[in-house]
Amino acid sequence: MKQEIDSLLPRNDYTRREFLVAAAASGFALAVQPVSAETMIVTDTEGLVAGDVKIPTSSGDIPGYRAMPAAGGPFGTVLVVQEIFGVHEHIKDICRRLAKVGYFAVAPELYFRQGDPTKYPGVPELVKELVSKVPDTQVMSDLDATVGWAKASGKADVSRLAITGFCYGGRIVWLYAAHNPKLTTGVAWYGRLITDKTENQPFHPYDVVDKINAPILGLYGGADQGIPNDTVDKMKAALKAGGKPSEIILYPDTPHAFNADYRPSYRKEAAEDGWKRMLSWFKKNGV
Repeated sequence: MKQEIDSLLPRNDYTRREFLVAAAASGFALAVQPVSAETMIVTDTEGLVAGDVKIPTSSGDIPGYRAMPAAGGPFGTVLVVQEIFGVHEHIKDICRRLAKVGYFAVAPELYFRQGDPTKYPGVPELVKELVSKVPDTQVMSDLDATVGWAKASGKADVSRLAITGFCYGGRIVWLYAAHNPKLTTGVAWYGRLITDKTENQPFHPYDVVDKINAPILGLYGGADQGIPNDTVDKMKAALKAGGKPSEIILYPDTPHAFNADYRPSYRKEAAEDGWKRMLSWFKKNGV
């Protein structure tokens, strides 16, 4: 693959990394353009099977992105839940990173029935016109369907099932841990814990602590303007009171979306520490 890419490079100072970054940048949601190319991580597909897939559900197929090692298996399985911006290039890259360390990673398009999140020019429009219309019950059902599809592939060991998610997906991690009793473990990256309720989102993580079935690691930023520290403290206290084997790490002076390497919010030290903690948490809990 490297030779194929190198053969496409212009004969000037345009490096292979710049080529890959430029190609990847076209796969991001409009609401986050322009991307921060200087810090963006681009993971290749060497040694992997990776690409778009169709996932059957009770109401028709939904698209998704799957990455796994090219040889061996079945592999421990990781559901990757999108940011608010959908399954754009960053989420696909997260799948490839997980596949590089031996996992079957799949990210279903959870807004598919309601629209395309990558086409909205700004976050307010995206939330009002799309995200608010996606029922949590639909999301839970689609994640269940994704697990079933992964199992049927013969390459995913869903007895070792993890979930991780970012922003919107971080909230979903906690909810799915309360929904699926067969979930092994999960890692939630800066997902809201306590917020306003709606008809489509009637519960939030703090409301379902007593139902959480698996150990969850939460990774949060102490300077996150959208997730107040007191809500993190309340969640910690509720987990402790409920005897749940979960843990929350709060990184001081760290903003929301600190793992989003394509955005100005990226914080390399916290992101790398969080990634190591996530992989360690998976292994510790049997995935």
